[in-house]
Amino acid sequence: MRSTKMVMRLTLTVLLLSGIPRLAGRTKPAASKTASPGEEARIHRIETGVVEIPTGKDEPPLRLNLQQLMELYKIPGLSIAVIDNFQIAWAKGYGVVEMGSNKTVTTKTLFQAGSISKPVAATGALFLVQNGKLSLDENVNDNLKSWKVPDNEFTKTEKVTLRRILSHAAGLTVHGFPGYDVDASLLTTVRVLNGEKPANTPPVRVDMVPGTKEMYSGGGVTIEQLLMTDKTGKAFPELMYEIVLEKIGMTDSSYEQPQPPARAALTAAGTYMDGKTVHGRWHIYPEMAAAGLWTTPTDLSRFAIEIALSKNGKSNRVLSQQTTREMLTPVMEEAGLGFFLDKDNPGQFGHKGADEGFQAFLTMNGESGKGVAIMGNSDNFLNMADYLVQSIAKEYGWNYKAQHQDATPTLVLIAKLKGTPVALQRYAQIKKSAEGDKQISEGTLNNVGYMLLSSGQTKDAIAIFQNVQEYPASGNVYDSLGEA
Repeated sequence: MRSTKMVMRLTLTVLLLSGIPRLAGRTKPAASKTASPGEEARIHRIETGVVEIPTGKDEPPLRLNLQQLMELYKIPGLSIAVIDNFQIAWAKGYGVVEMGSNKTVTTKTLFQAGSISKPVAATGALFLVQNGKLSLDENVNDNLKSWKVPDNEFTKTEKVTLRRILSHAAGLTVHGFPGYDVDASLLTTVRVLNGEKPANTPPVRVDMVPGTKEMYSGGGVTIEQLLMTDKTGKAFPELMYEIVLEKIGMTDSSYEQPQPPARAALTAAGTYMDGKTVHGRWHIYPEMAAAGLWTTPTDLSRFAIEIALSKNGKSNRVLSQQTTREMLTPVMEEAGLGFFLDKDNPGQFGHKGADEGFQAFLTMNGESGKGVAIMGNSDNFLNMADYLVQSIAKEYGWNYKAQHQDATPTLVLIAKLKGTPVALQRYAQIKKSAEGDKQISEGTLNNVGYMLLSSGQTKDAIAIFQNVQEYPASGNVYDSLGEA
């Protein structure tokens, strides 16, 4: 279990901002799908009105367009595809494939999908279930050949099953994977599962009774990968191309790790929060089902549309209507079989993803036929992506719930662009508002302070941390002030 301080530090790795550099090679966005005049007008409104945040009673709203937001977050490039009425309405690329490059992002530029690899892989696993190759509810050890889930006191009465793996309810460890440098030795799936050096993650083990609690586990999905290859005798990239990617028309997608030279030439380069490029341009992920998909927003949109249509019995190129509906039924909390669902928004399914220097977001509503896939080559990308998705949702009239429930990103933007005093004024206003309990917590100011501290704004960070009177009984806030 992580300490409060550690959790806040991990939050910072997702939210950190520093400076507003000009990005080399900024050009007009490139579109792969010709938009109608009406769509062009919509796109313009989305691009120019991404952020509009109240800053105070006597202050004008903070307004940022898409280019300004990308520059603030040091995001070299992004790609997007918008879905309307179960069709791709438009797709565009923005920015450049690598910091300092003049090569622009197009809709054919390949990005790492991170954990969005999981629902695509789950579709393959369910295809094998549907065709009698695997079972959702049998002990996975019955079909694993090259490795077995080690039994222990937690598996005496309940076993690890594919259904539980797909819904993160199997009680398995290892949340996610950092990947491997391009110069590192390639690892087998078995060595990853055993945590054998040079593996950079612990062994994947059961540490709670399967079926009792949802606990996100990329380690479990790696067991799923081995289960699929053990049962079929095929390499995972080949298998997934055959049973999912080719069937849906995801012609720009692949689970190959590393990418062959011809495809590597089409990739964006991963970027850290400080704007530096990942060594070798990206990491390699032997944990392919969990984090190894290379793709485009257009292909992810094709995937989401197929799942939505399959649920409605209108297209069943991979899964039957019955299987898809089971996939989109919560097993525990809001986790379906591969996708996460939204209990407050019927029909909504999606996933986020993050690999080294890459982040992505996919959401779709199977009832309204509206959705979006968006990918960027930056560890800062998800911090700005939700603002962009909200702009799209507003334009298209979606029933969309913002991912940023906490006020931290808003306060950071205000602090960076308007100054710490204005951010503190806005904090006080939000806290007094009807939404204060949802947007403000002990960690809010702490996270803002650490972001300022990490970007070299020590005096501003101290000013934030000095608001210890907000939570006088917490030793954590005093510790943060002392550190600053």
